[in-house]
Amino acid sequence: MTRCLVRRYQSPPGWSRAGAGSGGAGPKGRMQDKKDVKMSIPIKRVEKREDPQVVPQPVQGEPGLVQVDTTWGNIQPMQVAEGVRTVGEMEVIAHLEQGLPMVDSRTSDFYQRSTIPGAISIPHAEAAARIDELSREEPTVFICNGPQCGQSPTAIRSMLQTGFPPERILYYRGGLHDWLTLGLPVIPGERRAGE
Repeated sequence: MTRCLVRRYQSPPGWSRAGAGSGGAGPKGRMQDKKDVKMSIPIKRVEKREDPQVVPQPVQGEPGLVQVDTTWGNIQPMQVAEGVRTVGEMEVIAHLEQGLPMVDSRTSDFYQRSTIPGAISIPHAEAAARIDELSREEPTVFICNGPQCGQSPTAIRSMLQTGFPPERILYYRGGLHDWLTLGLPVIPGERRAGE
């Protein structure tokens, strides 16, 4: 269970909020001195389902509506590694419109079911071994299943350990989860020879 500190402010003795107006001003409109009181509030995720649905799925007969399972995975940090920039959908779209590379670092079975148009498959466990397939001149966006998926972070960290330049890696933390919930297109991924 994660715990979150929430700050609650309390007026010092002798100060009253009554009639003070907006902002908690005290006598003659001056801001009140405030005392910082900390409270601990537990933040706990919903229990993991027995058979989690990792990628949002369309709801039959309801165009534009998807079903999301909130119970799977471990929430990933916003910054995956020093020097690696995290990007959102607008940056990903601009990247793809420029014809720049994107790697789907999920396992090939997920990639073959659906991926972002323009992505190639390099599963996270193969990233370091297949590093020569990537450009050291152009930035590459890495995607996986979403904010609670560790496949792109794993791929990125293994590439950094081999000396790949962090400024050439872009991390799309939202992944397929956010992409699909925003109504953006996906396509089936192509099978590699021998799969």
